[in-house]
Amino acid sequence: MKLKLLEKKKDRITFEIGKSPQVGYVNTLRRVFMHEVPIMAVSKVEFKQNTSALYDEIIAHRLGMLALKTDLKSYNIPKKGDEESAATHLKMTLKATGPKTVYASDIKSKDPKVVPVHPETPIVKLLEGQEIELVATAHLGYGKDHSKWNTGLAHYYFKPRITVNNKSSKLKDFIDKYPPQVRKKDIIDKDKILSAPELIDACADINDDVVKIEYDEKPEEIIFRIESWGQLTPDQIVNEGIKQYDSQLDELKKLAKDI
Repeated sequence: MKLKLLEKKKDRITFEIGKSPQVGYVNTLRRVFMHEVPIMAVSKVEFKQNTSALYDEIIAHRLGMLALKTDLKSYNIPKKGDEESAATHLKMTLKATGPKTVYASDIKSKDPKVVPVHPETPIVKLLEGQEIELVATAHLGYGKDHSKWNTGLAHYYFKPRITVNNKSSKLKDFIDKYPPQVRKKDIIDKDKILSAPELIDACADINDDVVKIEYDEKPEEIIFRIESWGQLTPDQIVNEGIKQYDSQLDELKKLAKDI
């Protein structure tokens, strides 16, 4: 299986899988990257005071869905029935008095490496005299158990055949109709078109003499894209996902021997 890196940014990575095996295998990787890589999320909230306009349940839900930067080296995944400990759980506190808008940045974490990815996320608006005080507990979990533990989005699409003719006499008249992401000075960048499905769709049927997009009946190449929500980098998602997948295959081998 051949891999070719197409795009790499802080929050996403796009690569081409050439001569790939069954689509089911690629789809398995997609599910592993999204649902089998552990990340931190709030799982329990203890309210000591809440006189805001929002119920405890609403605020707890907002806290649970916050994306938290994750440190996989410092925490273990808690097993069912285990007591809370510093090796598996992290305490976070929030205390505020109105009038003010409470943001994710107001949450105090006992671990400076595990904090909200987006500190400007609003939690609740407090009026004059209103208060909120709580203790939130976070731990590592899997996206297969709850969406709050999803690492981000992983998706793939079949690679089309793209023909770009930058010497076309019609290029000057049509270049402004193509997305700015695929334009490089006065030419069309073929690799940029491949980097996202929305760009492929946006470039289709504008002018076939400039850019022609076709699909084979049985395409072999697949474009795979991972978009992180910030808890882990795309590289970490891939590396940890492969570890998790290898571990599952090893377990399958052991089970097969016992049959």
